[in-house]
Amino acid sequence: MLIAALLMTSIVAARYLLVSGGFAWLTRATGRARAVRPAQIRAEIRWSLLSAAIYGIPAGFTFWAWYRRHLTALYTDPHAHPLWWIPVSVLAYLFLHDTWFYFTHRLMHRPALFRAAHAVHHASRPPTAWAAMSFHPYEAISGAIFLPALAWVLPIHIGALGLVLFIASVLGTTNHMGWEMLPARVVRGPVGGAVISAAHHELHHRDYRCNYGLYFRFWDRLLGTDKGIAHDFLRN
Repeated sequence: MLIAALLMTSIVAARYLLVSGGFAWLTRATGRARAVRPAQIRAEIRWSLLSAAIYGIPAGFTFWAWYRRHLTALYTDPHAHPLWWIPVSVLAYLFLHDTWFYFTHRLMHRPALFRAAHAVHHASRPPTAWAAMSFHPYEAISGAIFLPALAWVLPIHIGALGLVLFIASVLGTTNHMGWEMLPARVVRGPVGGAVISAAHHELHHRDYRCNYGLYFRFWDRLLGTDKGIAHDFLRN
């Protein structure tokens, strides 16, 4: 199990460095980089690599339980469940993950928890692509346990789970990198009204008391915490 945890830690860390590093390079290459102190980026990378180690423990245990003990609800045979379940399971995982994130994220903004943990993430002013996993260990634990736990109870193909993790990694990075990749018409349209974009999450880092979602705007809209988008982020 220790080997599995180390393997998962390495994978999470490598994914972070590749995705965040790639979008950080793209941000500089397109001339959109905001003025940020090098010390901030170094801190973001340090906290993120520590978070990768924390994420690797429950992920490694779940991988070990699946691969070595044939436990969990993960599967590799695409015919083990109806084929329509593969895309449905991706949407289910994203919605349930978003739900967990929304409520734990709001909880992290309670004054005591903010000072103890979430202030680390908001110390990135302004956030960069390297801030995607810049969490205090307390917050990293809350983020690390959900998807591995869900993989024990809700069936998902291993490839579909990989897609969920890819989406989480890319959106976590692009929503912090300081500019909006999507055209303004998309962000202002039905797609932007339903899903989180950089322009939406930017308001959270400016205001702190709104826009708590991870993938979707559903819970923010339902519970009155959606304050829209940062229009100065949009491009034609």
